[in-house]
Amino acid sequence: MKTKPALTLTDVNAILDAAQKEAEANGWGVTIAVADDGGHLLGLRRLDSAPPFSAEVAAQKARNAAIGRRETQAFEEMINGGRTAFVTAPMQSLLAGGVPVLVEGEVAGSIGISGVKPDQDVQIAKAGVAAID
Repeated sequence: MKTKPALTLTDVNAILDAAQKEAEANGWGVTIAVADDGGHLLGLRRLDSAPPFSAEVAAQKARNAAIGRRETQAFEEMINGGRTAFVTAPMQSLLAGGVPVLVEGEVAGSIGISGVKPDQDVQIAKAGVAAID
């Protein structure tokens, strides 16, 4: 039987804390979502100045990074590169800002950020992931 890594509550809190620290250091109001390897929400933190819609978008980015097994920016680039049929995939928020959490090459979960520019969302997400590397 195969075993796989899984995020613990301690991991989820470390990711949320690190991502929040990165966002606040830059004055960015975002929502931070952390999901398990199946895309199910484990934690969500909406900073005070984050727009309300960012909560759903962040959760969807986290879900897509987990089930897609890659950064959501790759999906956005596929679509922008001409593979427009991909917009019909049964996924929402195929936008940059979702990053998988890899442990020993396996997806243990993911993080999704929404609220600022795409590269800033990614910067925050990667700061969150780095908290448990």
